Formats: sequence, C-alpha cells, structure tokens
Amino acid sequence: MVAGGCFGMPSDEPTLRVYPMAGDINLAGHIFGGWIMGQIDIAGGVVAIRRAEGRVATVAAKIDFRSMVHFGDLVSLYASVVKAGKTSITVRVEAYTEPRSGLRGDCVLAASAELVYVALDDEGRKRELPPER
Repeated sequence: MVAGGCFGMPSDEPTLRVYPMAGDINLAGHIFGGWIMGQIDIAGGVVAIRRAEGRVATVAAKIDFRSMVHFGDLVSLYASVVKAGKTSITVRVEAYTEPRSGLRGDCVLAASAELVYVALDDEGRKRELPPER
C-alpha cells in the first residue's frame, strides 16, 4: 500500500510529517532550503535518539536538494539508521512532497540526506552507544 494514497513515497509510516507555513517561503515563492534542512535534522534526530537511548548532537550532514517544495505541500520525512559506530550514528533521511489537492501529480523526492549524530552524556560529552537491542 502506498502511504497517503500518493505514488512515489515509501509504504511505511513517516518519521515526521509537516506542512510548511507562510513564514517558511523565500523570495522566489518556494520553501526555504533551511526550513527543509531543519525538518531533516529533526527526523534524523528522532531515530538517532532512539538508537542512542538518550541525547545526541548533529556533527555532520550531507543534503541533496532534488525538487522545490511549494507552499501547501505536505512534507513526509522517512529516517532510518544506516550505521552505528562506537559513539556515532549515521542516519539516512528522505523528504517527499505531496502536492495539495493533487494539483501537480505524484509525490516527489524533494531532498535526501545522510546525517551523523554523536551520543552525549548528561554533561554534553561524547559517550558510547548502548548495545543494539
């Protein structure tokens, strides 16, 4: 089954689903790339925190923007751990857009990213990850 009745997106549930608001529009009339980057980091952080079983900090990100996001599009972000080291977690995130009212066709991959998070202790220092369960 395709998520949300929209072809092109993964069939599993998204990590995060959000509508950009009017304040997220740039001068060209599209959604700020920085807004998309922030949503990618939030979605990646959700799965990194679960794997680390606690606090994490983003230490690196590689983001590829593939398509514009328009005001009114529903943005669905899918995140998964691709690698866990001694203290770090690499997460892949894909952001898909679903056009409002189906005006522009199928869902589109708007951005993809790989982010690296490091697990933190209560004092904000790097710590080892717990064993995978």
